[in-house]
Amino acid sequence: MVYIAVVSIYLALLVGISVYKSRAVKTQDDFVVAGRNVPVFVLVSTLVCTWIGSGSLFGTAGLTFRSGFSELWFSMGAWVGILVIYFIAARVRKIAQYTLTDLLEKRYNRTAKVLGTITIIVAYMVIAGYQFKGGGRFINILTDGAVSAETGMMISCVVIVGLTVLAGMVSIVSIDVFNGVVMIIAMVLALPFAISSHGGLDAVVNTINSTRPEYLSLTEGHSFFWIIGISLPTFLLLMSESSIYQKFSSAKDHRSAKQAVLGMFTGVVIIEFLMCAIAVVGFAIYSSDSRFIVDGVINNSAAEEIILRIGYEQIPVYVGSLLLAAGVAIIISTGNTFLMVTSTNVARDIFQTFIYKDATSKQMVTIQRGCIVVIGVLAFLMMSQFETILEMALISYTMIGASLAPVLLASFFWKRVTKQGGVASIASGMVSVVVITIWTRALQASGATELMGIPVSTITDYISIPALFISVTTLVVVSLLTPASPESVWKPFFDDEDEGATPELAKS
Repeated sequence: MVYIAVVSIYLALLVGISVYKSRAVKTQDDFVVAGRNVPVFVLVSTLVCTWIGSGSLFGTAGLTFRSGFSELWFSMGAWVGILVIYFIAARVRKIAQYTLTDLLEKRYNRTAKVLGTITIIVAYMVIAGYQFKGGGRFINILTDGAVSAETGMMISCVVIVGLTVLAGMVSIVSIDVFNGVVMIIAMVLALPFAISSHGGLDAVVNTINSTRPEYLSLTEGHSFFWIIGISLPTFLLLMSESSIYQKFSSAKDHRSAKQAVLGMFTGVVIIEFLMCAIAVVGFAIYSSDSRFIVDGVINNSAAEEIILRIGYEQIPVYVGSLLLAAGVAIIISTGNTFLMVTSTNVARDIFQTFIYKDATSKQMVTIQRGCIVVIGVLAFLMMSQFETILEMALISYTMIGASLAPVLLASFFWKRVTKQGGVASIASGMVSVVVITIWTRALQASGATELMGIPVSTITDYISIPALFISVTTLVVVSLLTPASPESVWKPFFDDEDEGATPELAKS
């Protein structure tokens, strides 16, 4: 009951903040980019919470449980991506659009924007959906099985959709201040208590050495091919993370956006390393538990619950309660953000562009709120197509990354890229992920166990490699075969970050 009480109080706090902040929403700028007046410390919190979601709490934990500390390659892809983002954050804020697809239209054309929108809608619905799936598992654990995971998913969907509808980006950046602090404190406290619950650090190391000693290494048991395959999805997603670009547009100025990236890097590295370490300790604790391992075979779905299981079953109630509150923070903050970004793209790139061209700011807020509800329902329905959150994460990350990361990086670093090259790259990246995913499902249905020496069940670990190769090759070849873009198109993306934005670029 203590766990339920703590989680309920924390959830009530988040709802109260959202209701209060909803009173401040007057315009589309307020709803979509929080009035473009978010200070650095708040932006850092919401950027950290954007990245640390169910993909980390469940997917990263599950990958750690079956690979040990080598999971950090998965996380390090994002860390490198954050450092690259540092060099373009100020320029993104100076261009001051609402969404990533606005940047695509400015650098390429409307076709690129529409293709980018389609990619984001599909991939982000998957990401929003696995927040609901994670929420369902969370509620199932919190209630000790009294509420089924399926019912918990429905409850999570309603809560996350409701909070997002209330105040949009204003509520997201406000509650993420609390969520970010809770996450860090919970992980810092949980690790030593988890180690203590298994008899201390020596006992943890001895257990792992006697079962799977490769878990204590970053590389043992894995090929270079696997390391690249597992690192690329997070790197590519970070580089093309629409919600991050949208939050840069929420910053009060371009210098704040750049400063916030360094804070984001620090927060994400700390939290993800602690999550990995907790999950490694969890393997030692549960290495003989039949819920997780049967006849040496790991139950991947159960393994994804390892961090929450530690919080509920292994550590003192006051620390466990905080860890479970952090679970709420992780699931809700990321679910809110991805629903917000997807609905922004639908409302602006489809409704405002093609249907309600003359809609007022208040009308657009109403339209977007309706989009949030519809997208939430569709995301919920999509969950049944995937078994694990890690699988959902790898496919959605790669769809976004292979389709959008090459064209975005080219926008800021390659003047010779053309609109034809950008459009072809986005289309080829998106199609390649869909084709590979369908092919993999067909192989699984046929009973095949391996493809070119790779277990069919782990093909999604490598999906980013062929998808990225196809997208980048298409981008380069088509750009070199088509006329270069005029200077007026690429120059805004290469302006020095410390120069003031021109009046034209400052418009929003």
